[in-house]
Amino acid sequence: MTNHAAAPILVADIGGTNARFGLIDGRDIREVRILRCADHPSLEDAARAYLAAVGLAEVGAPGRPRRGAFAVAGPVTSDHVAMTNLVWEFSISRVRDGLGLDGLAVINDFTAVALSVPRLARTDRRVVGGGEVKPGGVVAVLGPGSGLGVSGLVAGADGRWSALAGEGGHVTMAATDPREAAVLELLRGRFGHASAERVLSGPGLVNLHSGLSELDGADATALTPAAITESALAGGDALCAEAVAMFCGMLGTVAGNLALTLGARGGVYIAGGIVPRLGALFERSSFRDRFLDKGRMRAFLDPIPTFVITHELPAFLGLAEAADAV
Repeated sequence: MTNHAAAPILVADIGGTNARFGLIDGRDIREVRILRCADHPSLEDAARAYLAAVGLAEVGAPGRPRRGAFAVAGPVTSDHVAMTNLVWEFSISRVRDGLGLDGLAVINDFTAVALSVPRLARTDRRVVGGGEVKPGGVVAVLGPGSGLGVSGLVAGADGRWSALAGEGGHVTMAATDPREAAVLELLRGRFGHASAERVLSGPGLVNLHSGLSELDGADATALTPAAITESALAGGDALCAEAVAMFCGMLGTVAGNLALTLGARGGVYIAGGIVPRLGALFERSSFRDRFLDKGRMRAFLDPIPTFVITHELPAFLGLAEAADAV
């Protein structure tokens, strides 16, 4: 068996515009570089450019990675991968061989985030209520970002974790009060189906703000998700504050549903770029109350801890976990 102990793992988180590459040893992430996908004709070319930039272009050079793990925006169901929102298509085995790697894992980008949970330190997460994690218990992960990622982690007999691959972000969103019901009715008229992702994502936050504006007959000025959150944090606009508050409450509802579905005694983790920016506002929100608001099942949910992932590059940690399996 080849000994990989001294070699770092080549990791990459590849989106539609940029590919973020790095090297990881255990929890130590270094040599992070962001490459524009449009500047490179293929994934292999981009990876070669990165290795050259960090002085590791030559196969067999001391410190050159022997294993790799890449996260891509799209499904990975076979050796052939066609990325969503990017013209790159590739064979996993050919890229592995072309880069001189002994093993290469390619997984969905949110699966990578989910797999980061076993490697998170206490300082990489912020507690938002609940008791203690049950060791080996099923873990639930939600990630509001450009969409809504949903996954779960199940521990195997060998101690390795497996991430569930599904489309939980597209479950039907349920209202818990008349105001939410009115917003969701508007979104059903606009989209045909009001899914969780239609409200729990960057575009979803915009949908909530525009829906509330329409209900109140207010000026429906188009705002970015960042502008809405910044205004809510500053206390400068009542509709922005309400949109963010509704977002947090609805996220609590969906997180509670997922915890019940999976029996997530290992905890519920909130990832993505939106929630960490809310800081104390999220902790003061109705998220945890809505998480628990399941009638007679409140006692089941009460001990389950909920966390916000604060690590800047959780996908890289998850990719290292995936690389250990190849």
